[in-house]
Amino acid sequence: MEPAAGERTPESELSVVGADGVTLSGDRAGEGTPVVLLHGLTATRRYVVMGSRALERSGHLVVSYDARGHGRSSPALEPGAYGYELLAGDLVAVLDELALERVVLAGASMGAHTALRLALSSPERVSGLVLITPSFDPENSREQAELARWDALARGLREGVEGFIDAYELDGVPEAWRGTVETVLRQRLAAHEHPLAVADALEAVPRSRPFERFDELTALRVPTVVVGSRDGADPGHPLAVAERYAAAIPGASLVVEEPGSSPTAWQGGQLSRVIGELAARA
Repeated sequence: MEPAAGERTPESELSVVGADGVTLSGDRAGEGTPVVLLHGLTATRRYVVMGSRALERSGHLVVSYDARGHGRSSPALEPGAYGYELLAGDLVAVLDELALERVVLAGASMGAHTALRLALSSPERVSGLVLITPSFDPENSREQAELARWDALARGLREGVEGFIDAYELDGVPEAWRGTVETVLRQRLAAHEHPLAVADALEAVPRSRPFERFDELTALRVPTVVVGSRDGADPGHPLAVAERYAAAIPGASLVVEEPGSSPTAWQGGQLSRVIGELAARA
């Protein structure tokens, strides 16, 4: 029997040993086509489809977990052990634990890059990709100024949430979105059991490369949707980068909100619909 509208589907908690001994906390819910959700840097598993249960209700097995050092997952064994080779290794550990051979991967920012890392190294494990607001540009190597900003966020977080907010420099966010961004940041940061581990990740992840060249993406042969957001609403994830991903991946389509609208990436129901449509093709 299908759950009634708004009814939560049965959910079970996961605890998986990751690539190098970290413990990953997650959950699984629903039945059907498997979809794995991968969140971004400083977020938790809730912040991919923003708590929406539409995928479970529409016939999907949905797996989500907190990346190493985030949410309720344990910190990495070393402060620098947050690179994409380990993040992708954690993803493989989750798939193996659940005996999932091929899955749709839907990842936001760091999660999108992790999904791509696995799709390029182990394409047999991936049946489809939803890449939400990717930001890594292999042709624009991390400048010292950009890395310095990530390091400043890490230092701020080590002082607490207010230190992170100060280092984030909300004045650089368009005024129309400033209050929303601050609220989301505070909510996300409050969800971490190990904030100092998140600070370590803030220093390590931007120094890691999920792939080396855009032309590597031409090897992908799975249905792919890239979800971009307009620079004004989300300046940390430029629309131009999402457009490059969509252009480089064979057959990929680009989804982006109308000018002045809230980004699709922030709308759990809309994003779940995009993922569900991709999963039907995959």
